[in-house]
Amino acid sequence: MPRTRSAIEARENESLAPYAVRARDSRGRIEPEPEHPYRTVFQRDRDRVLHARAFRRLQYKTQVFPYHEGDHFRNRLTHTLEVAQIARTVARALGANEDLVEAIVLAHDLGHPPFGHAGERVLHDLLKGHGGFEHNRQSLRVVDWLEDRSERYPGLNLTAETRAGILKHGSNFPRYAHPVPLPDLGVGPTVEAQIANVCDEIAYHTHDLDDGLRADLLDWDGLAGLALFRRASRLLRDEDDAAERTLRPRVTVILIDLLVSDLIESSAERIERAAPRSSAEACAAAEPLIGLSREIAAEKRELARYLLENFYRNHRVVRMAAKAERILGDLWRAYAADPRQLPPHVLDRARGEPEERAIVDYVAGMTDRFAMDEHDRLFDPHTHV
Repeated sequence: MPRTRSAIEARENESLAPYAVRARDSRGRIEPEPEHPYRTVFQRDRDRVLHARAFRRLQYKTQVFPYHEGDHFRNRLTHTLEVAQIARTVARALGANEDLVEAIVLAHDLGHPPFGHAGERVLHDLLKGHGGFEHNRQSLRVVDWLEDRSERYPGLNLTAETRAGILKHGSNFPRYAHPVPLPDLGVGPTVEAQIANVCDEIAYHTHDLDDGLRADLLDWDGLAGLALFRRASRLLRDEDDAAERTLRPRVTVILIDLLVSDLIESSAERIERAAPRSSAEACAAAEPLIGLSREIAAEKRELARYLLENFYRNHRVVRMAAKAERILGDLWRAYAADPRQLPPHVLDRARGEPEERAIVDYVAGMTDRFAMDEHDRLFDPHTHV
């Protein structure tokens, strides 16, 4: 006999921790839908994101290095998949709802513009007079409005829990009205949303370190001065006395395992102290239930500062960011000067909202490749429009 949704939900109820969100207790969707016979609501959320066009576009959106800089550097898609793997491990170890965690993680960067954080900075500066730009807010707009899935409703019609996890607590709300009701964030984030958030931070710091080493932008001797890096190197040398050149590709793997193990153990201690008896109590806890130990968190902050000074501010990375700023700035100014240059369907979707809303939706949805091609179409007289 096939395992039905009801059977999956019953198994969830038995196996998940008391503080986990259970699919059968979901606050539901904006537009009610019949239950699926074989998938829970959070499994359906995950699957809808996986099949979204915005998700596929992530493969051509920069993490740090544009796609044409090399085949092995990470992009937004590989980053998202790596975060999902880390987050599932943590959720499984802590008895949280893996399906909800995965749905949040897979959707968390859908609103990220092209050219990585440089692109986000450009759009934020250009939109300062209109509430700024934040990719979490834009990700929610993608799943709530910009994706086309059904004629009955806009967006993907995800559950309230997934939508709240995408937005994150502390996100600034835009001045313009969101096209559908915003999710109720309650008193605090769910354990699942907290897992997604912390695992995202672990992934991007460690993977940027790996890409920086691969690109020869980071110096092994300089990294050796970092407490977290020394800790990972000791663990690696305990396993293998191989030469440095063979240790380099593997130190990031050890570093991820170190951080994830600490996250699980530290979070388990926090949960034991708080003793939440339900997801609602977990959300209302006095401190976040998911987090690194104080010592490892301090060492990770040291790594983040090192990456800021020696990687993100490296002249090659700065040059790539400057290119992004010129391309996106030119596109924005061209569309703002004459919005008729936007495709008709873009203007139609933003009807009733300020024109800058249509522009940011269009630009933020671009891949790096499309943005460069569009720049040529608008500014190169020899390129067909």
